[in-house]
Amino acid sequence: MNIVIKNKEQIEGIRKSSKLAGEVLVYIEDFVKEGVSTYYLDQLIHNYIIGHKAIPATMNYNGFPKSCCISLNDVICHGIPAEDVILKNGDILNIDITTILNGYFGDTSKMFIVGQTTETALKLVNATKHCLNLGIQQVRPGNYLGNIGYAISRYAIAQGFTVVYEYCGHGVGIEFHEEPQVDHAARKNSGLKMKPGMIFTIEPMINEGKPRVRVDESDGWTARTVDNKLSAQFEHTILVTETGYEVLTDVVSEYEIS
Repeated sequence: MNIVIKNKEQIEGIRKSSKLAGEVLVYIEDFVKEGVSTYYLDQLIHNYIIGHKAIPATMNYNGFPKSCCISLNDVICHGIPAEDVILKNGDILNIDITTILNGYFGDTSKMFIVGQTTETALKLVNATKHCLNLGIQQVRPGNYLGNIGYAISRYAIAQGFTVVYEYCGHGVGIEFHEEPQVDHAARKNSGLKMKPGMIFTIEPMINEGKPRVRVDESDGWTARTVDNKLSAQFEHTILVTETGYEVLTDVVSEYEIS
């Protein structure tokens, strides 16, 4: 397993790209409203990233056609923005942003709610955010990588939800996807031990119903729940520091550096 321990120069570059990715999500929030197409949101995101002298990493990545992923309701991840996908009251959606700034990658996503949604949807969104927080709290030198997934899955299941295991978090920064793989369901004290200078995403995908995934044959990307029930996801890019963690994509000071 080839895990790149980032040096100071690389960390600073990844920090700047991650900050931009986080700022995109702050920028787009005011435009997420009933009657808007996901294609329109993608255009705004594309222009914002390009306007800040960066590149949207998803554009043309293995043939992906858009500048971000927008995953609506039963779409788990990799939703393709489209003109005919119009937001309506009660929708929940994940917007996933990855930027390339001066050759460095930053990756983050969050959930948005359109108008008023159901109690179940709210519970799912809130539980998923808490799953991310629990995973982040496990990040520190010497702790096992599997404890991230253990903490996430234990909480999600206790809330009556399931954890998607067919997709996972990943190393990031020099490339879009690097080692290590960060599972969101894992055994306690399993996997490798974290070291300072490791940078990876934690991005739990939590389902209302069954954990399995089905990918639309029409586009080869859109991953949905097998039972058409809701899914939610939150994601941050995390640096393992000498004493704990730094959430590189946190631009609203939600997390202190530990």
